[in-house]
Amino acid sequence: MDLPLKEIELAAKRLENTIHRTKIERSKTFSDMSGAEVYLKYENQQKTGSFKIRGASNKIAALVERGELKAAVASSAGNHAQGTAYASHVHGIPATIVMPKSTPIAKAAATEGYGAKVLLCGECYDDAYNKAIEIVEKEGATFIHPYDDLEVMAGQGTIGVEILEDLPTVDMVLVPAGGGGLLAGVAACIKQINPRVKIIGVQSEGAPAINLTFKNKKYTSTDTVSTIADGIAVKMPGKKTTELINKYADDVVTVSDAEISSAILLLLERTKQVVEPAGATTLAAVLNNKVDAKGKKVVCVLSGGNIDVSFIQRIIELGLVSRDRKLKFKTTLLDLPGSLEHLSSVLSSVNANIVMVQHDRMSAELDPNEAIIHIACEVSGREHGDKVVKTLEKNGYKVVKE
Repeated sequence: MDLPLKEIELAAKRLENTIHRTKIERSKTFSDMSGAEVYLKYENQQKTGSFKIRGASNKIAALVERGELKAAVASSAGNHAQGTAYASHVHGIPATIVMPKSTPIAKAAATEGYGAKVLLCGECYDDAYNKAIEIVEKEGATFIHPYDDLEVMAGQGTIGVEILEDLPTVDMVLVPAGGGGLLAGVAACIKQINPRVKIIGVQSEGAPAINLTFKNKKYTSTDTVSTIADGIAVKMPGKKTTELINKYADDVVTVSDAEISSAILLLLERTKQVVEPAGATTLAAVLNNKVDAKGKKVVCVLSGGNIDVSFIQRIIELGLVSRDRKLKFKTTLLDLPGSLEHLSSVLSSVNANIVMVQHDRMSAELDPNEAIIHIACEVSGREHGDKVVKTLEKNGYKVVKE
């Protein structure tokens, strides 16, 4: 099995009037931080907020050309839902998207906004998928797979065409990987045009199925996934996608949730870009030396920007802690008037800004006249945080970081 370059080039022609040609920009900040020449491919600015519209649009356009599509059905909790809904609307095809009941209201509303009928069914993706297949069989509709389909992969591969046209001297391209459609498409495209370019897939440590498949050189799934990067939280990647990844990719690496969160925060601060956790994995890999990128021209594909607003605070919190911008600790005080005031004055003397205080008077390890105080405070970095801890200890406080 293969994905011929001509199919990706055909997809690029189909998509010309449907999608944005997203820009590639060099980042001086991230280049200085990593020692590489870092470029960002802004698919977070794509229509519907992610690359998924490319694959869904190419698949639906191809089916329409062949007269094989009366109605489209998809199952998704996020970006594929919106991509399929938009592409179906463009071609005047009715679409039904089955989403888990846990799907955020904003995502379901956005999908409906593109003209699709949304059904909420089950507690997880598998439940939604089973319902979607039931609808396909009952109504004679066509299922649009989120990744394990060659025409979907060809659509995603058009990102590779754009990268080589805009930066022909690129040395390395990093691509997020969940089900594998984006990585397979981009790898197949670029390697057939310029085999010199290294293609690196990036996964979350908590959802490493493609990483394991690549290392083992045989299909591997995982029993569970646990990651903030919901867009790539896939237990069972595609059979077709992993075959192409094993053929064309040079490596697949993983990053932690803390590293992802830190990258999201950096993108917000330094580039003013909102990037979802899956999309930030590529920059996280470069900044945390998961690849040998020093001195090379590197493109990080920022695959999407559909992050739930209510989730951003959690991401920022984790990012601040991982970058030593927030210090969280506990210490024991005498439960007497003035004790907390003294602790606050010590923190003030070293310019640590308290943002959270929590008392614990119920712990079994405490004497009756003691309380455990949990504190979070803003600091400027690791050196400042270390100074805060040392100052507290000099003043007789036993500090335990949390």
